[in-house]
Amino acid sequence: MKVFLKTIKIILASIFTFYIGLVAYELVFKSKEKRFNIAGNMQGYELSQAMFDVLNWQHPEYASAYFERSVAFNKRGDYATGFRYLNQAVELNSLEHLGYRGYMKLRFLRDYQAALEDFDRLDTMTPEVVDAPWGEDIDFLRGECYYGLGDYQLALQHFEKSVVNQGADWVDVQAFVYQGLCHYQLENYEDAIEAYKKGLVQYDTTCEAYFGLAETYLKVGDTINAKNNLKKAQESLKYKRNDPYKEFLNEIYEEDLVELSNKMLGKL
Repeated sequence: MKVFLKTIKIILASIFTFYIGLVAYELVFKSKEKRFNIAGNMQGYELSQAMFDVLNWQHPEYASAYFERSVAFNKRGDYATGFRYLNQAVELNSLEHLGYRGYMKLRFLRDYQAALEDFDRLDTMTPEVVDAPWGEDIDFLRGECYYGLGDYQLALQHFEKSVVNQGADWVDVQAFVYQGLCHYQLENYEDAIEAYKKGLVQYDTTCEAYFGLAETYLKVGDTINAKNNLKKAQESLKYKRNDPYKEFLNEIYEEDLVELSNKMLGKL
């Protein structure tokens, strides 16, 4: 019996030693690229952060490790920690990570001025290229920044430039919606109607465009067209753009439709 227990202990100790050795190898000795991929695929887990700790210590100039490390914190709303790592990534490789930081400042922090500074800095670094931070046209994003700041004239200019950058058939349909919103704020109601209609030529289920048309027609006293477009907005609300991590500046909700409907009833 004693021999059996001793054998079991030896086996368990061997397994434990092997496991510790394997973990040490994974943490310290594998190539930085392989460890980066492993840690990135385990975002949010303690082992992931431990691997990034070692990577940051061994390779302090490895910008991608700081960037990837920031993602998990930003996803769960710990922006103080996330941006600490993201800022390090930008310092080490501005060209690669500056656009993403601007995108995060715009869409998540709503720090429009700081986001603009990042986008403008990136643009000066790449004068011959139309940048696309995190896959979106840079002028569309700058337009959103100015829209958030309430500078509708500058916002309009950038949304119009975004259409030129990408072409009317390929541009984000929301560029037309935002043009309509800017014109509405500037009291250019006919231009607003035209912009919304351009968006609907591209996608006829764009509920934000129908809602904008309903609001604009109501503003100019055309209650029939206002009512018709509100109905289309209600029917197409299920197609609105949304994201589980953030709210868009021009996002509309069921309560917005109800509010506009009630306002419309007061005009009839």
